[in-house]
Amino acid sequence: MITTQDAAKLTGRDVFGSNGDKIGTVGHVWGDPSGAPAWASVKTGLFGAKESMVPLAEANLRRGRLMVPFNKSQVKDAPRIDGSSTEPLAANEFARLHEYYGPQGASRSSATTSAGYTADDVVEDRATGTADFLTRSEERLSVGTERERIGHAHLRKYVVTEQQQMTVPVSHEEVRLVREPITGTTASAAELIDAELDVELFAERAVISKETIPVERVRMVKETVTEQQTVSGEIRKEHIEAALPNEEKRELD
Repeated sequence: MITTQDAAKLTGRDVFGSNGDKIGTVGHVWGDPSGAPAWASVKTGLFGAKESMVPLAEANLRRGRLMVPFNKSQVKDAPRIDGSSTEPLAANEFARLHEYYGPQGASRSSATTSAGYTADDVVEDRATGTADFLTRSEERLSVGTERERIGHAHLRKYVVTEQQQMTVPVSHEEVRLVREPITGTTASAAELIDAELDVELFAERAVISKETIPVERVRMVKETVTEQQTVSGEIRKEHIEAALPNEEKRELD
């Protein structure tokens, strides 16, 4: 059973037949004089802007799908309407529908009320006693995240040559003359001759040697940083205007 609460959610829903085949999607919903949803148009995709009509008397909403007690061929061969029109159905159109569907196409006799529907939500056809629902829809932002590649990082090692200075102590030998007098007890006869004495002198010098030693390890670690980001987008909303006899045109909230 389709309630007035369900009617507001029917537009765009998938329609499935009695044999489980998908027939199409809901285009518009019409109500009976009490305001209860009675008929729906179905976009089958075969007739351009034309939509097939199906009664809601024995239909039900299951898992987001509109289930009707007719097979796919029955609905596609049913009388069709112009899907772009929002005018109430005429008496002859209802007559054709009742003739095609028979007792299953009869309107409900019980009234269903809902806080979601008011008198301003229904356009009533006084000639036929039927009511045409206008369902107002709006877009809503849905924000999520997706993972994308933003770049890559790598480590590269290269050699830099630089000057380095170190101070080290070095020693060298120098010659210093030491004169010692010879006293009488140590003196002895000597001959006068030429003589030479060579002394080798040594010195230290700085010698450079190099060795390579490991000094540190460098590695990359990935971390996930969470931050707040504000996004915005444009959304569209449908507004309904009511133009009633002897009243100024007004917009419904």
